[in-house]
Amino acid sequence: MFELSQLRCFVAVAEQLHFGRAADQLNMTQPPLSRQIQLLERELDAPLLIRNSRSVRLTSAGRVFLPEAKRILRLSDNARRWTQRVWRGEAGTLRIGFTAASGYGMLPDLMVKVHAAMPGVDVVLREMVTSAQVDALASGVLDVGFIRPVVALRQFESREYLREHLVAALPADDPLCDKDSIQVQDLHARPFVMFSPDASSYFHDLLGALFMQNKVSPDIVHQVGQMHSMLALVDAGFGAALLPEAAARLQFPNVRFRPLQAASDWTAKLNMIWDPDSENPVLERFLTLI
Repeated sequence: MFELSQLRCFVAVAEQLHFGRAADQLNMTQPPLSRQIQLLERELDAPLLIRNSRSVRLTSAGRVFLPEAKRILRLSDNARRWTQRVWRGEAGTLRIGFTAASGYGMLPDLMVKVHAAMPGVDVVLREMVTSAQVDALASGVLDVGFIRPVVALRQFESREYLREHLVAALPADDPLCDKDSIQVQDLHARPFVMFSPDASSYFHDLLGALFMQNKVSPDIVHQVGQMHSMLALVDAGFGAALLPEAAARLQFPNVRFRPLQAASDWTAKLNMIWDPDSENPVLERFLTLI
């Protein structure tokens, strides 16, 4: 089988139609250049060039083979460049998991940053609850996840990515809307839409601890798992709700948001987790960026 070096020699001579200029272009002397052409012709079992003391011309076989040789060299160069880009983390695929709640605020800002800094990377987004993300990381389905800190992650690296203050979502006719901000005590004995202990255990436990510490007992009328469902119930007038501040990006006509005045410890945390043994070069570049 012919070699890429033989193709480069042939293309140089075919384009220059002169062995001396082709040898200069390739930074080699004429004898080894001629030898490479001869080996290529022997491999193809066809003459490619007609040589004499005054000129060099392509044979009919040479004219047919020239575009094919160029195509093979382009494919080879492209494969080499693509492989190098993947190895450097400049190209490839990054699979990111995120919770539904983080998709309202964190995810759009993150994607703007990633696409600007890593334009050659194909980002695959997967909306998953925290436990599903952990399983997906363990099985190699995800490269990095953004989860609530509710499970032990001994096999993964974990880092806090952000904290969000809590806000109150209120029906538009609620008297609390007249305030610039509310206290936790304002919710005592009032109709309240709560996170589900099964579908949203992190937020359920967070708010439960907040109410317990402040000796507040809201009247829980519904428990649901997703923020948009909670806001829909608030919009329908069933009661107030407490959510991370990113939820304010979801607009409902009869919902008003007010900051919650509480200790700074009462924030919703989002952690970034990944497998330190991952062999995906894109992940390393992503972590450096983040």
